[in-house]
Amino acid sequence: MRREKSFRGISKRLARNYLENLGGEVRDDGDVEGDDWRASLSAEKVNVGPSVELTEVTVVFEGDEDVLDPLVEEFSQKAMRAGG
Repeated sequence: MRREKSFRGISKRLARNYLENLGGEVRDDGDVEGDDWRASLSAEKVNVGPSVELTEVTVVFEGDEDVLDPLVEEFSQKAMRAGG
């Protein structure tokens, strides 16, 4: 299964850190891999007003549905507390 979620106001570094705290390990290619899941990250600047830009990090989670449901939920809670 594959899930894609975007979060504004956090950095790729912080997102990677959250994924490591959830049991993942950063690979040489920058992806994060856990026992039964993998996540790839990308980031871009997005305009949220005429003069305000935020970083938007997109995380693509891959793994079994039973594993991804709690992982995505826990990651989302961490990211929402940090970002906007």
